[in-house]
Amino acid sequence: MAETASSPASRQTPVPGSGATPFLRARVRRHPEVRARLEEAEERLSKFAARSRLSRGRAVPEPPDDMRTAFQRDRDRIIHSKAFRRLKHKTQVFIAPVGDHYRTRLTHTIEVVQVARSIARALNLNEDLTEAIALGHDLGHTAFGHAGEEALAEVLPGGFRHNEQSVRVVEVLEKDGRGLNLTWEVRDGILKHSKVRESISAEAWGIAETLEGQVVKVADSLAYLAHDLDDARRAGILAHTPLPRRFVEALGERTSQMIDAMIADVVDYNWRVAEGAGSHWREAVGNGVAIAPSPAMLEVLDSLREFMFRNVYRDSIAQRDVPKARFVLHTLFKHYLRHPELLPSELRANPRREPLERLVADHVAGMTDRYALSEFERLFIPRAWSGMMDVPSGGDGDER
Repeated sequence: MAETASSPASRQTPVPGSGATPFLRARVRRHPEVRARLEEAEERLSKFAARSRLSRGRAVPEPPDDMRTAFQRDRDRIIHSKAFRRLKHKTQVFIAPVGDHYRTRLTHTIEVVQVARSIARALNLNEDLTEAIALGHDLGHTAFGHAGEEALAEVLPGGFRHNEQSVRVVEVLEKDGRGLNLTWEVRDGILKHSKVRESISAEAWGIAETLEGQVVKVADSLAYLAHDLDDARRAGILAHTPLPRRFVEALGERTSQMIDAMIADVVDYNWRVAEGAGSHWREAVGNGVAIAPSPAMLEVLDSLREFMFRNVYRDSIAQRDVPKARFVLHTLFKHYLRHPELLPSELRANPRREPLERLVADHVAGMTDRYALSEFERLFIPRAWSGMMDVPSGGDGDER
């Protein structure tokens, strides 16, 4: 909190070891009027926007924060979580990419936030809730992208889906098993952001209860279609497969043009949301079902998605290491099943008495690309040995 040079708090000089810090903390005034002002500002949003003061709450009730709304608090908890930090070393499309300019799961998340907030702002929806959902939507993604997700789905009884794992991360796994205790609205949006191969607007886990959650589902697809195409071009994967002319005519040539065209379409098609038209949000969204692109744009985007599946996601040089990635995760999963004593202590504690397979999946799903590869190498690849000179004095020869 900002202070002036003449304020009493600024004249206090903590002395190391003097216990002055708790004293100063006790003297700092709290300002609940800040949260009240923020909540009051939310009343100027569309009548269909979520209000933080009307949240369905948290699994474990907590007193409100003085200077943040409930959704802002959720956003901050996600940003400071370990799972969020790990996204920087998880695959988006290219497995363990060497180039500095390829997207990772973290940069994908940031771009989803940008697209989602742009749509939410234009439609006069709650940007804080939108941001929190977007930041948390991929927390449960595995190493090696969707190849890793499919690998765990093959070995975990009941299957594995990254959106369900993202909810598990925020409800169960973070903070050594206590979870982040996020609001119901954020957890609902995280769960329902995912879609199936059929269409970017297809229902899989149902429709998010908030329009903000629906915005994130759309923004996720818009962001990855634009930036995965950009990465594929940079990597030379589409050098001999030019983008069909109809995509260029509808969306533009550059990534910025594509994102702008996509966002403008979603905003225009659902403009009645911003106006608060109708008695229920279903009467305001363009298709009467949920926030989505216009039918013409949806056809273009679904066709572009199929183009990307054929030429990038499934059959391209970028996927040549997918079988190896699946083998790595399968092997690690089986190894930890045989050696549960190697699991982290918070998983071994298992206060919910969950099956071992579930705990192992949590551990393997949390690994980054490089950690999974280093663990595989440590556990299964012989190290070079040049004789007794490698043995530390008084050691057993294990340099690790």
